[in-house]
Amino acid sequence: MKTDNYSKIKRVLGILLIANVFVTIVKIIIGYMTNSVALCADGFHSFSDSASNIVGIVSITFASKPCDTDHPYGHKKIETMASLLICVVLILLGYNVITKSIKSIFNPQTIVVDVQNIIIIFCTVLVNVFVAYYENKKGKEYNSSFLIADSIHTKSDIFISIGIIITLIAIKVGISPKIDIIVSIIVALFIFYSAYEIFMEVASVLIDKNIITCDEVKQVIYAFDEIKDVHKIRSRGFKDYIFLDMHIVVDKNMDVNELYKLVHSIEEAFTNRFGTTVDTLIHVEPYTLK
Repeated sequence: MKTDNYSKIKRVLGILLIANVFVTIVKIIIGYMTNSVALCADGFHSFSDSASNIVGIVSITFASKPCDTDHPYGHKKIETMASLLICVVLILLGYNVITKSIKSIFNPQTIVVDVQNIIIIFCTVLVNVFVAYYENKKGKEYNSSFLIADSIHTKSDIFISIGIIITLIAIKVGISPKIDIIVSIIVALFIFYSAYEIFMEVASVLIDKNIITCDEVKQVIYAFDEIKDVHKIRSRGFKDYIFLDMHIVVDKNMDVNELYKLVHSIEEAFTNRFGTTVDTLIHVEPYTLK
């Protein structure tokens, strides 16, 4: 990822942090005013978005550092480790919500429903819609896997908040307040699912999951007539920075200059094909008739 993109991503996260803090405060305050466990749970879930923004800003600051002697592959995995921290926080939040829901079963409280509060919560949904759209748009523009993944997390808030609004309206029209406990448990499940999604993304990076399939590599490679065969294809890394290595077989009579131009053309082809940095390592083997 280009250095100037890191600055742009941090600026985006700063804007989103302000929006998410506002949404979090509003939800938690109204949640305590109405004695709604579900709404408080939704507020704490929104807090995870704010935490995600802060962790994102800090991690991207360190991840943007250039390669050095001790870290020849760069520092991008700092961002990955930060995502793992968010995963842990989400699990703790989900556990907290489940605990409060169970306590509410044995110690029920009267939920105060105010139309004005419902309208305010609806406004927070509109803020989340903006956040999710803006973050996803900028994530694609800057080719940032962090922003795109975080926008998916934010989208879950939208559906959760809509569920909260439906719950409050249901209580307002006379449905049992126990529906609040049911919704709070559903919120907790959304939190756990968000943690699961983040964990799977983190795990794929840490265990060096294949980023580009062999078929995709061959589609690019076999566009070059000079290449007779390709094998031992491996890829790893991130959506916005891919490490790719392979063995190619070429005519044994090709000179060094021709090979250099070929390898350079291959690197450009992969960058154009995937629209991101593809750090290629190519081992050349001579072609011999069998």
